[in-house]
Amino acid sequence: MGEDDARLRAVVSLAQTMAAAYTPRDSWRAAALGACEALGGSFAALSVWERDRGRLRVLVNAGQRAEGEEEFPDEEAYPVHEFPEITEFLHERWAGGGEPDAWVETADGLPGAGGPARGARPYCHQRVAALRRRGRGCCVVAPIVLHGRAWGELYVARQAGKPVFDRDDANFATVLAAVVASGIAQTERLEEVRKLAFTDPLTGLANRRAVDIRLDEAVEAHRTAGVVVSLVVCDLNGLKAVNDTHGHAVGDRLLERFGSVLSLCGAMLPDALAARLGGDEFCLVADGPEADDVVGVATELCDRAAVIELGNGVACGVASTGDPIGPVRSARRLFRLADAAQYRAKAARSLRPVVAGRDGEVIRLADSPPKSAHDRRRLRGNRP
Repeated sequence: MGEDDARLRAVVSLAQTMAAAYTPRDSWRAAALGACEALGGSFAALSVWERDRGRLRVLVNAGQRAEGEEEFPDEEAYPVHEFPEITEFLHERWAGGGEPDAWVETADGLPGAGGPARGARPYCHQRVAALRRRGRGCCVVAPIVLHGRAWGELYVARQAGKPVFDRDDANFATVLAAVVASGIAQTERLEEVRKLAFTDPLTGLANRRAVDIRLDEAVEAHRTAGVVVSLVVCDLNGLKAVNDTHGHAVGDRLLERFGSVLSLCGAMLPDALAARLGGDEFCLVADGPEADDVVGVATELCDRAAVIELGNGVACGVASTGDPIGPVRSARRLFRLADAAQYRAKAARSLRPVVAGRDGEVIRLADSPPKSAHDRRRLRGNRP
């Protein structure tokens, strides 16, 4: 019972570790490391089957990595047609109602432990060559099935000279693959929930909650490391007229089109966050680029917005710690400045962005009390 107890504990540990994973990468790493330890391996990898590209793409390499193996490789992938056992499983056994089972490959090319219905199976030349090249003696491969479809594979290897995996190991790998599949499904559900929580449903851009978090982090980086933080706030002109004249469905399409333009322009700034704050208000958050670069992108945004069908351009305000705007110790301060600049642009019907610190009125406007309880600058935290 000793080995059975150890394997039961390994299964529980794997499930718990994957359940605690916060990101997909954490989940992949937990799956590979947990399976590697449970099977007494030296190395493990988790791969996903990309149907549209006909390949297995490695998500994570864990354990004793060989030269050239990265923990999270960008482009380590293998054409499925080079692995006949995958094709056999996907198109013959699984399609015919078979159950997923694991098998063993050995560096000497001798038949490994095949599935119960297959017995010994022919080895895969590519896997054998890879084992030899990386100093490994054997591997066990377990298909991962998710939502009733083949999702990818779990791969665990042992160094040359270590005992070869046997039938019991292959059976146990099948169990581990099922646990991994459950963990991946949970991670995907959590990612979808997180995406909904931080995404504007109409445009697909980030929402106000995502902006608040990103801007707080960026301002903290500015305070501690002097990182330049910039905020571009845009108000889409004429939306109400479009809604009143053509209907809200047309207005929504206008918002979507501008959202696409904002996303395109935001991509010109490394790691910038494009977001819809609500209604006809949008913004870009950038940390790192110089203020002039941000102003240049904001100008491009104004130019592109001016030619959107049925639109009437945007009022755009920019506030950047790279300009003379005084100390910025909170996201609220940067928002007030960008909003005041946008307010100036709106009032002047400016075709170009107004920039805090470059327009003498913006800072005074941002620091003055709102004129009425309905002044929308109150939303940015400016109080009498």
